[in-house]
Amino acid sequence: MTCAKNLLLSITLLSIGCFTLTRGATFDVINQCQYPVWAAWASTTPGGGKRLENGQSWQITVAPGTAQARIWGRTGCNFDANGRGRCDTGDCNGMLECQGYGAPPNTLAEFALNQDNNNDFVDISLVDGFNIPMEFSPVGASCKTMRCAGNLNGECPNELRTQGGCNNPCTVYKTNEYCCTNGPGSCGPTPLSRFFKDRCPDAYSYPQDDPTSLFTCPGGTNYKVVFCP
Repeated sequence: MTCAKNLLLSITLLSIGCFTLTRGATFDVINQCQYPVWAAWASTTPGGGKRLENGQSWQITVAPGTAQARIWGRTGCNFDANGRGRCDTGDCNGMLECQGYGAPPNTLAEFALNQDNNNDFVDISLVDGFNIPMEFSPVGASCKTMRCAGNLNGECPNELRTQGGCNNPCTVYKTNEYCCTNGPGSCGPTPLSRFFKDRCPDAYSYPQDDPTSLFTCPGGTNYKVVFCP
């Protein structure tokens, strides 16, 4: 009987361990801006979108193992009753409920869940430019809280300015110097990327900015994304 109990306990613990390793995450998306933000998320599968007034939130549940996913906010949007329209920043093919990534400029919360050693990889990225201040933080876990709350729109260099936001130089110039299109080690920081890094040191300022911009949390962690923290 004791052996049977021990075997049952082992199976139960193994099952719990497997569940922990494969649990996804919830993301609470909160708008603290004094203007409406049309929140969006997308991955390799369709995501979604929702208008958030000041103080409103939206909870997203993301499946375990999801990779190459992102959450962002859109501004200056106008949609009809069928959810068709456009946004000044972050527009996703004129749809309220996004089925793909948004158009630059848009401040991004990026994540890949349950990857190497069951870690989540998380970051704020300005590789697609900046439109809304953002905080991306874990809930109940002692890993990195990332913030990008500088006045990037107001201080944006003239050559990067656009309606409602500040473009990354890769979007404007499309060269290897800014986009790192020739592979690992093919580019480094530039005066224009340093404009972003100086104001948001937690965030990616160019595509190969990994050492100071990519963080990990244990798989199964939940998160919140705050616009205008």
